Amino acid sequence: MTEPIKNRYEFVILFDVENGNPNGDPDAGNMPRLDPETGYGLVTDVCLKRKIRNYVETAREGDAGFRIYIKDGVPLNRSDAEAFDHCGVDEKTVKEAKKKDDKLDERVRDYMCRNFFDIRSFGAVMTTFVKNNLNCGQIRGPVQLGFARSIDPIVPQEVTITRVAITTEADAEKKGTEMGRKYIVPYALYRCEGFVSANLARKVTGFSEDDLELLWQAILNMFEFDRSAARGKMAVRELIVFKHDSELGCAPAWKLFDTVKVARNADVISPRAYSDYTVCVDEAALPAGVTCTRMG
Repeated sequence: MTEPIKNRYEFVILFDVENGNPNGDPDAGNMPRLDPETGYGLVTDVCLKRKIRNYVETAREGDAGFRIYIKDGVPLNRSDAEAFDHCGVDEKTVKEAKKKDDKLDERVRDYMCRNFFDIRSFGAVMTTFVKNNLNCGQIRGPVQLGFARSIDPIVPQEVTITRVAITTEADAEKKGTEMGRKYIVPYALYRCEGFVSANLARKVTGFSEDDLELLWQAILNMFEFDRSAARGKMAVRELIVFKHDSELGCAPAWKLFDTVKVARNADVISPRAYSDYTVCVDEAALPAGVTCTRMG
């Protein structure tokens, strides 16, 4: 592992969807999430972090230090117990061990951060093993994402589909097809804003320069290995990164985000492509000590 990062960062992700459902809402029949007051589409931070985790697991599979803590088929307590096993204690001896070693909690935390990329990045709540005293604690990660919001209001469409695969023998005697429905957004461009704290990286998780480069790579490619018919065509169009020349930063995040302007072209009524928008960064308005890099 390299040294923890020494610079604060903010970033803006621009991604789009074409004829797909970027993030279904289970409380609304899995229709695309939206703000009911304005009609703008929403994609949760949890959804985007899942894509980042999936990319890292695919790209760094088997590499030491790049395992994923939040993943399908692996109970959290199993991973928590690994840390205590590494420190030579179990649920029967942990109470006594903590009395003798006041650094045990710190060693357990450090083990989890060293071995799991997503804990090093996003943090984790690892307090589900409390009844057995195998509590790995709660870690606030240096990388945080907000909800993504569409640049324009969206109009989800409910599409009726048919299938020839009949469910039961009885139904097969009566009909040759079955009906179904799926929701799509014909087109939408989304904007998500994020933060990277060098202070938390140094004090808590050890998030490093290597981790940072992998994070940018994962964001740019987070939809490339996560295709499905339901999500349609999704792509990260641009990643705009603001780098401060210090650990604590040189300006409030909102001032940097305000320099990124995304506007629909004047002659476009219903956007159906990324080219229907213009993206500008007012680099002249950037505060001293902040530089901007555009990727994608």
